[in-house]
Amino acid sequence: MTGLIYHITSRDSWSAAQTSGVYSAESLASAGFIHCSKASQVLRVANSFYAGQHGLAILEIDPARLTPQVHWEAGTDKPDELFPHIYGLLNLEAVVRVFDFEPGPDGRFSLPGELR
Repeated sequence: MTGLIYHITSRDSWSAAQTSGVYSAESLASAGFIHCSKASQVLRVANSFYAGQHGLAILEIDPARLTPQVHWEAGTDKPDELFPHIYGLLNLEAVVRVFDFEPGPDGRFSLPGELR
């Protein structure tokens, strides 16, 4: 599969990555990879796992620039749907854009205009 992939994180975690030079997610330690999504999957993931959370960002990642490997694997709730997983620390050069990502008053998310 090709195309840009997306990862939801906190703005604080993204700021820490810019200081350290690499980005890691809790899932890298617990599951062995960093969870990502295609653009068409971001909104469902956000509203399922991040509803009501503030201070988030979406990282837009170019897989061609990644140092670690990306594997497309089945999701847990939809085994026939594939999600991109990054197996290693995310090198910052692979992040091509960052979007602020705040929920609406009802706690649910809408995609930033550039991702619609």
